[in-house]
Amino acid sequence: MSTPLSDLTRTFARIGCLSFGGPAAQIALMHRIILDEKRWVPEPDYLRALSFCMLLPGPEAMQLATWIGWRLHGVTGGLIAGGLFVLPGALVVLALSLIYAAFGEVPLVAALFTGVQAAVIAIVVEALIRVSRRALKSREAHAIATLAFLGLFALKLPFPVIILAAGLWGFFRAPAGAPDAPAPPAALSRSLKAAAVWLAVWLVPLGVLILSAPARLAEIGLFFSKLAVLTFGGAYAVLAWMAQDVVQAKGWLTLPQMIDGLGLAETTPGPLILVTEFVGFMAAHQTGGWTFGLAGAAIALWMTFVPSFLFVFVGAPFIERLTHMPRLSGALAAITAAVVGVIANLSLWFALHVLFASVPEVALGPLHLTLPEPGSLRPVPLLIAAFAAWGLLVRHLPLPVVLALSALASAAAAAL
Repeated sequence: MSTPLSDLTRTFARIGCLSFGGPAAQIALMHRIILDEKRWVPEPDYLRALSFCMLLPGPEAMQLATWIGWRLHGVTGGLIAGGLFVLPGALVVLALSLIYAAFGEVPLVAALFTGVQAAVIAIVVEALIRVSRRALKSREAHAIATLAFLGLFALKLPFPVIILAAGLWGFFRAPAGAPDAPAPPAALSRSLKAAAVWLAVWLVPLGVLILSAPARLAEIGLFFSKLAVLTFGGAYAVLAWMAQDVVQAKGWLTLPQMIDGLGLAETTPGPLILVTEFVGFMAAHQTGGWTFGLAGAAIALWMTFVPSFLFVFVGAPFIERLTHMPRLSGALAAITAAVVGVIANLSLWFALHVLFASVPEVALGPLHLTLPEPGSLRPVPLLIAAFAAWGLLVRHLPLPVVLALSALASAAAAAL
């Protein structure tokens, strides 16, 4: 019996509003609702689709939602499921971005966000522990993670170079072999048609921006299009590159604004990569005001999520084959190990800039080390970060509770 489209719409509207807690919690939520309650998809197919989505750049939970919709109602179902998975969080992030742009410089608001910034350190460390447990199961994986960390922290290598090198290493280290599962009939023509349509949906607006839009909006479109194809391993993997690029190279945001944006995205439903909406809004708003900011947010969302629809609609007919390719699995395993090093660099980078007032970069030959001045340590963020780590890692308190208590503690300290 086919699933009514109205039922699919109501279900994913519910999932979109409840999808707090990152991809692991979101994937578990969909499993409970789609498999246990609705029984719409068999367990083996769900797990194969999840493995496929983990091979892709972009938010795997949103892509899994898109695949479920595609499985039940084709492209229309995929658009509804994937869109509703993102929409509630996108609306909340936009509202918070508007509030932040209007009131972010008020002393009380600034004090609240100082607490959020300190809590973000613990959040990223928790992500590092979670990913490392899954990814580092061999000496080779540990070596890849260590080299990725050193390449980013000490040599300042570009993030795409790190991911590409890890993927190539894993690809050629794995044994060659073809999957036994045959491609379904007409899969190739179906995928080619989807590729043509969705490449146009993604790239034609980008071309229009480059040719006719103000420079800042065109830059936002190009930047987030590039980011969309490099977000392997989840949002945390790309945050260090994005943050350093928009703060240091482009100067679109200050570092406190970037960390505040991550804190805002952590408190909303939907994928964490929605932080790109905040970045797009702030980068454009600071150049051209409110209307510009709304345009920047819309462009960031479009360039971040349209490629995910492209990847799912093109690859879905081949899931059985792709998830059984040894070399593709080897590349994914190596990239996942490198992601541990990337997140470790992100954790250290955030911690240094939140906990110390002065963090100069020291050049030692080919090395470029970010070393804090010990006398510039900020005790209040240090204590709040320690509390957040205790709350998340020891007591396992809900994330919104930890963020709220951290913000209130910072405001109280500022008042005193």
